[in-house]
Amino acid sequence: MFFDAGLYKDVTDFAGSVGWLAGPVVAFSEYGVFLIVPVILALLWRARGRGTAELAAALWVPVAVAVALAFDTVLKAAFAEVRPCRVVPAVHTLLPCDAPTDYAFPSNHTVIVAAFAGAMLLVNRRWGWWATGFAVLVGISRVYIGAHYPHDVVAGFVLGMAVGLLGLAVVPRLARARLLLMRRQP
Repeated sequence: MFFDAGLYKDVTDFAGSVGWLAGPVVAFSEYGVFLIVPVILALLWRARGRGTAELAAALWVPVAVAVALAFDTVLKAAFAEVRPCRVVPAVHTLLPCDAPTDYAFPSNHTVIVAAFAGAMLLVNRRWGWWATGFAVLVGISRVYIGAHYPHDVVAGFVLGMAVGLLGLAVVPRLARARLLLMRRQP
């Protein structure tokens, strides 16, 4: 049992006592991550006619999400942490517990949205802060529905944000590469 199993149980007990909130939180927790797709598409569409630096920053957003998800997949396999709904006794989750081989650490939903948020901070600070708030809510919802321990979510947030902010080093290189390619064209 992990250090935050008590907090996990407190959150899931609360979730079970607030029936009217279950449906919206489950829907948001399970499908909210897909809301980043139209944002990324709109961002890329908008950036296509802009300068090289803005296009490079926009391109980094989906790349950061993919890189973060790849890291998450490796970490899940390495740690193989069993979902808390399989470990914590007498817990009632809002969704059925995932398969025993669907590991918990780190939370991939949180990794994805945190990478998106970190990369969005490089595109536009205001949008990035909104995305960061969104990522925090997704993370909280993952504990609320009973899918993750709090430390799974914190680790996912840190990993995703770190990969997204790695763009501070990557985006200038992408912009320079694009400029070099443009100079070579007749």
